[in-house]
Amino acid sequence: MAVRPDAGPEDPAGSDEVADLFRAVGRQVKAARERGGLSQKELGERTGYSEEQISSIERGRRTPQPAFLTAVDELLGCGGLLAVAAEDVERAKKRRRLRHPEWFRDYAELEAQAVEICFYSTLTVPGLLQTEEYARTVFTARRPILDEDTIEQRVSTRLARQQILAQWPPPVVTAVVEESVLLREIGGRLVQRGQLEHLVALSQLRNVEIQVLPLACEGHAGMEGPFILLTPRGKSQLGYGEFQSVNRIITDPDEVRMLAARYGSIRGQALTPPDSRALIEKLLGE
Repeated sequence: MAVRPDAGPEDPAGSDEVADLFRAVGRQVKAARERGGLSQKELGERTGYSEEQISSIERGRRTPQPAFLTAVDELLGCGGLLAVAAEDVERAKKRRRLRHPEWFRDYAELEAQAVEICFYSTLTVPGLLQTEEYARTVFTARRPILDEDTIEQRVSTRLARQQILAQWPPPVVTAVVEESVLLREIGGRLVQRGQLEHLVALSQLRNVEIQVLPLACEGHAGMEGPFILLTPRGKSQLGYGEFQSVNRIITDPDEVRMLAARYGSIRGQALTPPDSRALIEKLLGE
């Protein structure tokens, strides 16, 4: 069992330089926007971003995506200045990407080797299935609060983990999510809508099955809380759990066997994958 060192932000090598780069690029975006006579809202509308996102980029609080910088360069006639900056940003993102918090590194290494991952989630969508904005909301809401650089680093790291869904051969991923998770508007209605759309898209992958445990379920085997089961390549299945500031990798065969039996029962009580997708699509329609 390990206790998270969350009293202060991480300070990985090179993090200050990366943050300085993002702030400098943000100032360049602001200067180009003002020279072009556009408001933050107008620039957002022309590039597919919200006004708040443009503001965050200009203040260096949000990672400027290379595609965004290239689009702004063309839109505002920057002569390739922001397009070149996009290359620097991409390199900086790669340098930061795999710096997991120390307490999470053991799990992240096992997850990267997994041939099967099983999630049971009661409060949020599993990190491996989250959108960028949803993940940012989760980290921003943390208490004690994280500084902006740490939030952006953790968002980038979480998104980088999701690359295993596209590798070959991909791991088999099953996730049972409480219906209440889908109803809670984490980040606001637009962020939650984007997350639901993402779940629908993921559910169509051959290696991903998403099931919803309905509110109407009067009693179920997961009432003791969320957990993860994963099977690293060439190794035995193990479990992982987090509770407040404590995280634990579970290797005892009897405990893992109990979690696996519990997960099987939960899946049996949840909606089938097709019915779960239909429910998510219904929520989108509403």
